[in-house]
Amino acid sequence: MTTATGGYDVIVIGLGGMGSAAAYHLAARGQRVLGLEKFTPAHDRGSSHGGSRIIRQSYFEDPAYVPLLLRAYELWEQLAADSGNEVFRITGGLYLGPPECLTVAGSLRAAREWSLPHDVLDAAEIRRRFPNFTPDRDDIGLYEAKGGFARPELTVRAHIDLALRAGATLAFGEEVLGWSEDAHGVRVTTARTTYRAHQLVVCPGAWAPKLLAEFGIPITIERQVLYWLDPVGGTRAFEDQPIYINEDAAGRQIYGFPAIDGPDGGVKTAFFRKGIECTPDTIDRVVHPREIAEMRERVGKILPALDGPAVHTATCMYSNTPDQHFVIARHPDAARVTVACGFSGHGFKFVPVVGEVLADLAIEGKTTHPIALFDPQRLVTA
Repeated sequence: MTTATGGYDVIVIGLGGMGSAAAYHLAARGQRVLGLEKFTPAHDRGSSHGGSRIIRQSYFEDPAYVPLLLRAYELWEQLAADSGNEVFRITGGLYLGPPECLTVAGSLRAAREWSLPHDVLDAAEIRRRFPNFTPDRDDIGLYEAKGGFARPELTVRAHIDLALRAGATLAFGEEVLGWSEDAHGVRVTTARTTYRAHQLVVCPGAWAPKLLAEFGIPITIERQVLYWLDPVGGTRAFEDQPIYINEDAAGRQIYGFPAIDGPDGGVKTAFFRKGIECTPDTIDRVVHPREIAEMRERVGKILPALDGPAVHTATCMYSNTPDQHFVIARHPDAARVTVACGFSGHGFKFVPVVGEVLADLAIEGKTTHPIALFDPQRLVTA
């Protein structure tokens, strides 16, 4: 039987987007940090991969996210400067569809409530300014110059490197089997040994249902597919395009990016919230021809030149709460444990600020950031 290895202030379980950011922010504040990750650094088995993730401020999900986004943008700038890597890029963002749809109406609501700079465009103006797009006659769009994308793998590696530079100990290829709390602190058991610390931060991603079963939060895991299509006529016309989100009359959302990976990389697009329920162990990693055909048919209606063959595909996972809002909180039944999970397919743009919030909660037991929306008690049935 192994003995517990101690001497840590905080253990962080999971070193994907959120966990790597938490490890960095904790270590930067002088905490003795141990980070534990089942896979290799910046792996492709969870959600923090795929080359790009949209960042935006006119947030259709809920205007309550905007203050966190404003802080996240400051921290994206800081992360780029501290790491020397292009972890994000501003391209502008175009959100278009019928005037009453969530993508447009929700983005406009958030922009107006927080006085975010934006332009409202009719279909003719969308076609004039962005000739790749062919909106329906009655569609409108919201354009925000602050839209863009983050690089998930570069971001995770940047936070890992900065955490190590600040003195953190990070262990990869070490799966966590369980954790517990007692009067003296927390214990985390892996296949190698048992570790002890004063505090625990759990960022389990798609493994939340397994690691946080006693939490009582109904989180479902969904398989999502990413597509890189070869545009008709080549990628040049897509190099200066904004990121976009398009919703059709049936409420189907797709999103995509400019051509950012060179002439052989294709142009990335995907459905939003059109997944198949799975687990990390049962996810189908094969992308099937019928799926590619469906994506080409849908994106071809708004970007006709993008109805080309797929040059690459990949899968990732959403971890969805019932209301699609996050869970970020102290564990209600474990005073030394902080949890971040259920990011529901729209969490990566918040990675730097979530790292800051988790450091606040682990060290101080509270944060000045507005996170009431993410209280898990809203989801626990009596």
